[in-house]
Amino acid sequence: MSILLKNGRVVTADSDAVCDILIEGETIMSIGRNLSAEGAEVINCTGKLVMPGGIDPHVHLEMPFMGTFSSDTYETGTRAALHGGTTTVIDFILQKQGNSLRSAFEEWSGRATGNAVGDYSFHMAVTDFNPGTKEEIKDMIAEGITSFKTFMAYKGALMIDDAQMVGLMQEVKKHGGLVTAHATNGDMIDTLIAQHRAQGKLTPLYHYLSQPEVTEAEASGRFADIANYTGVNAYIVHLTCEGALNQVRRATERNQRVLVETCIQYLVLDASLYEDEANGAKVVMSPPLREKKDQATLWAGLNQGLVNVVGTDHCPFMWEQKLMGKDDFSKIPNGHPAIEHRMELLFSEGVNKGKITPQKFVEVTSTNAARIFGMFPRKGTISIGADADLVIFDPNKKHTISANTHHMNCDYSAYEGWELTGKIETVLLRGQVAVDAGEPKVSKGYGQFIKRGKTNI
Repeated sequence: MSILLKNGRVVTADSDAVCDILIEGETIMSIGRNLSAEGAEVINCTGKLVMPGGIDPHVHLEMPFMGTFSSDTYETGTRAALHGGTTTVIDFILQKQGNSLRSAFEEWSGRATGNAVGDYSFHMAVTDFNPGTKEEIKDMIAEGITSFKTFMAYKGALMIDDAQMVGLMQEVKKHGGLVTAHATNGDMIDTLIAQHRAQGKLTPLYHYLSQPEVTEAEASGRFADIANYTGVNAYIVHLTCEGALNQVRRATERNQRVLVETCIQYLVLDASLYEDEANGAKVVMSPPLREKKDQATLWAGLNQGLVNVVGTDHCPFMWEQKLMGKDDFSKIPNGHPAIEHRMELLFSEGVNKGKITPQKFVEVTSTNAARIFGMFPRKGTISIGADADLVIFDPNKKHTISANTHHMNCDYSAYEGWELTGKIETVLLRGQVAVDAGEPKVSKGYGQFIKRGKTNI
């Protein structure tokens, strides 16, 4: 079956023109003006934007954390992503200390296979780098897992030390992969948490005050320095603040490239939300929300090319789960729901308010992630031969975010009542209409594992 998109304003990271797109099977067959195809289903896109499907490279689905699991499954999470225009997600496999990377890969694959509605891939979080793990790096890259995450926090669970990080970077560099980092100073954070708890300071505000800007800035600089020494491709996940981005600026002075991701919440929410003792737990995440000046820095960083990707760090928990920490902020599961709202929020707050261009929007929601994580040009662009992952977007339609209408498996929203301008109308995934007018059109199991190549940016 052929599908013909007619008269849409087709926006990519480097072009913007009114034209038609012909889809045959799962891929884009032709792009041009006045196209026709006998028997094709025609979708009129007049007045609409047509953009590449979004890629969210930072999600946590069914993730074990703090004695519970994040509340979105591969089915609910990828379906919600599709409703928000994100056609591909990259989730994090968490190696258990003492276990192999292979066993972690098999565990996460078992959760995703046959359940995902949208396309997906994996990063490998290495929490126990040892001689056996070292030998597995090349095997994981051969499986299409070409990015490896390190945690510089969560001692005793996820954190590795600098010696292990050097070894991991050297091995990943040898095989052409990428190392990413949760770049915060875990020792300093743990010390501040203990001090606040000892003083009886237990509200969500002290989650924020236990992770001051310096904890992120120091770790970001240290990660950049170690990456510069080893020569590995380096990427900082969920960067939030001016101090951390200044460390990336400093790295450019020695001609080093450090790739940077921020998340939608750090662009539009701020730390004042932690002062609400009743609801502050909803936005407890790590790193925490920051200050208004940090928002300004991140928006500027997008336009300066220092911030390459806007993801979500989607890690939702039901309110009942969040209440595990009602008497102690350190027991609140970290994370918030955002996978469905990333693209509409960024368009409404960014493009419609003149902070970024439509081309920059596509670049940071799709194309750069595809390039960095080895999916380009199959994903992240509108070109002949690419997967027909497309979003038809009404730039003028107004709507309101609410937990009552979102599709994420979470009973609250950090954006409750926000009025946005710009709405996803239709989403195509590999040539199939996946969502249309808010109705899902593909079922669980349609999502495919995407075997990734190496960084191409």
